[in-house]
Amino acid sequence: MEAITMKSNRPVAIWLYIGVGMLIVQVLLGGITRLTGSGLSITEWQPLLGAFPPMNEEAWQRAFDNYKQIGQYHYINNHFTLSDFKAIYFWEWLHRDWARLMGFVFIIPFIYFLVKKKINRSMVNPMIILFFLGGLQGAIGWIMVKSGLNEENLYVNHIRLAIHFISALILLSYVFWFALKLSIRPVEVLKVPVLRKLNCWLLALLTIQLVYGAFMAGLHTALVANTWPDINGAWMPAGMFSQGGFLTDIAHNPITIQFIHRGLAYGITILIGLWWWKAAQTPTHSLLHATRYLPLLLVLLQVLLGVLTLLNSQVKIPISYGILHQAVGMLLLLSLIWTYYLSRGDNASPELI
Repeated sequence: MEAITMKSNRPVAIWLYIGVGMLIVQVLLGGITRLTGSGLSITEWQPLLGAFPPMNEEAWQRAFDNYKQIGQYHYINNHFTLSDFKAIYFWEWLHRDWARLMGFVFIIPFIYFLVKKKINRSMVNPMIILFFLGGLQGAIGWIMVKSGLNEENLYVNHIRLAIHFISALILLSYVFWFALKLSIRPVEVLKVPVLRKLNCWLLALLTIQLVYGAFMAGLHTALVANTWPDINGAWMPAGMFSQGGFLTDIAHNPITIQFIHRGLAYGITILIGLWWWKAAQTPTHSLLHATRYLPLLLVLLQVLLGVLTLLNSQVKIPISYGILHQAVGMLLLLSLIWTYYLSRGDNASPELI
């Protein structure tokens, strides 16, 4: 019966894993949009007509004229030609159109699976939540962009950016968890309370770290201290608490944000090393044992990419390193969700280590 159920669920699981891949691409496009300063280039939200870029020179000029009304153009990009504008317009347009494509990729197969009765009753509520989260993410994105379409804000506020980023990761994690439930055999799920608890702590710390990663990108914080392992020649850099209060500094002070981001990276790496050592005690035939190296390899790669991004942030943040750093961060998140799923066995499962 288990084999029949898994086979029946396979098309839906594959569809969800495709969605996971597309969401990763979407988040990376969002990262490129931020690092290239493209996020405010499209000043209107047109769900249908906006799927097409301006189709002639007159339409391009009209879009450019709209961009000229906001502060980002007045104070930063007033040297732009129409050609320069087209370059930043492209990334925001692609980011929005990829979201539209994801909508089709989710809705059309959903209707097909519903008609073919591939979606059973237990899947209906999770599917409703999935579509709600997707719609909410789109709304948050537009609210974020709209907040920057004025004379005062030169970029989208980094806290709004972090909310948009984390809400995207919540959607990504939800889709991935749903896919795991449909594709992993129950026999592979072990009851390992020690690993499960440590995994929870790692997910909590990584969530905070990802918020600070968004702060780093939003404030271009790498540019204020591009040395390693020290921070501008010091282990405890000056100016960390100089902006009028602890909460203000940890949320708005670039040097404080970078200090916290680095410290969390080291702490998470040590804890993942401890998790890996304990995971080696799981049964050798288990999927959890086989995948125990994945979080460790990803976190080491993530630290390396973070250091390379810092060292190469001389005048601008290097897009290639920045996007790779963001991509590996998402993969690390998914690997910890996967290992948590594999160690969350219920009371009917024998307790291990």
